[in-house]
Amino acid sequence: MSTETETTKNDFIRTRVAEELASGKHEYLVTRFPPEPNGYLHIGHAKSICLNFGLAEENPGARCHLRFDDTNPTAEDVEYVDSIKEDVRWLGFDWGEHLYYASDYYERLYQFAIELIEKGSAYVCDLNATEMREYRGTLTSPGKNSPHRDRSVEENLDLFARMRAGEFPEGARTLRAKIDMASPTIVLRDPVLYRIQNAHHHRTGDAWCIYPMYDFAHPLSDALENITHSLCTLEFADNRKFYDWVLEQVDAPSTPRQIEFARLNLTYTVMSKRILRRLVEDGHVGGWDDPRMPTIAGMRRRGYTPAAIRSFCRDIGVARSDNLVALAQLEASLRADLNKHSVRVMAVMRPLKLVIENFPDGESDELDAVNNPEDESAGTRKVPFSKVLYIERDDFMEDPPRKFFRLAPGREVRLRYAYYVTCNEVIKDDAGEIIELRCTYDPATRGGDSPDGRKVKATLHWVSAEHAVDAEVRLYDTLFTKEDPNDTAEGEDYTANLNPASLEVVGDCKVEPGLADVAPGHRYQFERLGYFCVDPDTSSGRPVFNRTVTLKDAWARAQKNQAQARKEA
Repeated sequence: MSTETETTKNDFIRTRVAEELASGKHEYLVTRFPPEPNGYLHIGHAKSICLNFGLAEENPGARCHLRFDDTNPTAEDVEYVDSIKEDVRWLGFDWGEHLYYASDYYERLYQFAIELIEKGSAYVCDLNATEMREYRGTLTSPGKNSPHRDRSVEENLDLFARMRAGEFPEGARTLRAKIDMASPTIVLRDPVLYRIQNAHHHRTGDAWCIYPMYDFAHPLSDALENITHSLCTLEFADNRKFYDWVLEQVDAPSTPRQIEFARLNLTYTVMSKRILRRLVEDGHVGGWDDPRMPTIAGMRRRGYTPAAIRSFCRDIGVARSDNLVALAQLEASLRADLNKHSVRVMAVMRPLKLVIENFPDGESDELDAVNNPEDESAGTRKVPFSKVLYIERDDFMEDPPRKFFRLAPGREVRLRYAYYVTCNEVIKDDAGEIIELRCTYDPATRGGDSPDGRKVKATLHWVSAEHAVDAEVRLYDTLFTKEDPNDTAEGEDYTANLNPASLEVVGDCKVEPGLADVAPGHRYQFERLGYFCVDPDTSSGRPVFNRTVTLKDAWARAQKNQAQARKEA
């Protein structure tokens, strides 16, 4: 269960649930989160998880089931089952005893199919997939009845039993619902209920060679589990008519009601599991848990926190119509949480050597650094200071413009937690590249304040060269350059909008000595640089960090710059 106090926004689903519980229509609430185990969960699923499990937490006596709708053995794997369980638990939710699989109900689903055949509401069809598409019709024209639609009940029962016995090759026959081939709702044009698949199932093995379709198994699984509210996203709105039809046609133990809500669409992000799988299989990312992926596993590896994701899902609410949510809103939720809990450390991404000429040779100083100014209980740590330091290369300019306040020849700046230093000389190599700065420091400014009251305009972070730990830092950007990568032209491949600069690896970073042996998953704020998380690729003495998010909202700044450019044009 989630542990922190969270204020939940009211919405149309919560209002309806409250009304139905108050009226006595339902004695208690039962929801479910029903993923298909054919891929990893993404941030869109997190919204559904927070809604379904959140409702169960908010209502006394309620519960939420975790059910795997495992009806397609060719696409499913135990790896996905395990990852989904891990993701739900990581987000802070628990299904308790209520873990189920659609495959638990295969025999009962088969009996429901026989019930439909006996009522004359289902038939065995011999059309292949191409022929079935031709018979289905279009949005503007009705479909045609299958030539096998009027088979007798006895013949259909015999054929269906023989399908189960494995007498027919894959694709030779299907079991279809008998509804209305002229229906304006295409999903009601005699949809397939069962197909022949000679495939090994990750739970039932080779016990079955026919498998129920998702749209048939789903409502019946809900009914068998006494689900009261079957919550799904808007793309399933038309399917509700078939959902209700199935439950009306058979002797189901309960009658759940499907309610649709807007799915999560995030800027610069795709939520299509098909495209996410292609990103993995085509090698555009390193796997389902690549930190650029919107999968929960990828976000966890990047350094997202469960609290930040729950806060984001709570803030965007539950709407009736689709909209595009700004990635900046997700990042704002993340920064707010990381700011409260992340330890501050100093790290230099692109080091430039700084030599303090009047600091004693061979000596070092230990300075007090604040771990987290937002949390007094976080305390302080000791940071070593020595004659040779590293600062950010971007923090020095030999010929600075008017508004550049950081280090320059003859200029004095503050080193964070340390001293005032003044740059006296610039050392270059034969190619003219700056390789070293010669400086002096003021010993009276220890701790970063001047006793005579003089002020400086910049404070720089740094790392002692003698004590620094080498580290690799991975800087991530969005996988797509287009604000809505789902909005593609006809025939346009998903790769058209891939961001070639979505990952930059910086291999010669210098970090504080306390980060030499950090464990994967630990999160830090690199002062002035952003929030970072230790990657599983880290090794002893060679940490690897993923940038989770920048300190400031880069998207808002980019939009402001674009607006200014348009105004000037």
